[in-house]
Amino acid sequence: QVTLVESGGGLVQAGDSLRLSCAASGRPFSDYAVAWFRQAPGKEREFVSHLSWSRGMTNYADAVKGRFTISRDRAKNTVYLQMNSLKPEDTAVYYCVAVDSRLIIGRVWDEANYDTWGQGTQVTVSS
Repeated sequence: QVTLVESGGGLVQAGDSLRLSCAASGRPFSDYAVAWFRQAPGKEREFVSHLSWSRGMTNYADAVKGRFTISRDRAKNTVYLQMNSLKPEDTAVYYCVAVDSRLIIGRVWDEANYDTWGQGTQVTVSS
């Protein structure tokens, strides 16, 4: 069982950048699918980005495509979400989630696939 700890959130202005980190402990990410979801107050939780650790394959929600980049550091067993050109609508609590990739059913952007969630990190973008 992997334990996830997110960090890197904060308060920034529109157009600024942040890099979120998701550090894993207890088990390496080697067999996992890792994703970021976010939830704004009063809004449904939404998919942001996904990474297949073993394959390095990635995908993104349309709202962040071209601005956000998900990546991995194998040595640090950490997944990052680089967020550039931030907009006020990016304001949300961002969650790192993971699951053994063998357990995925259907689409990787379906949050029901993920059985391990981090505590979340707040990102606030002012205009």
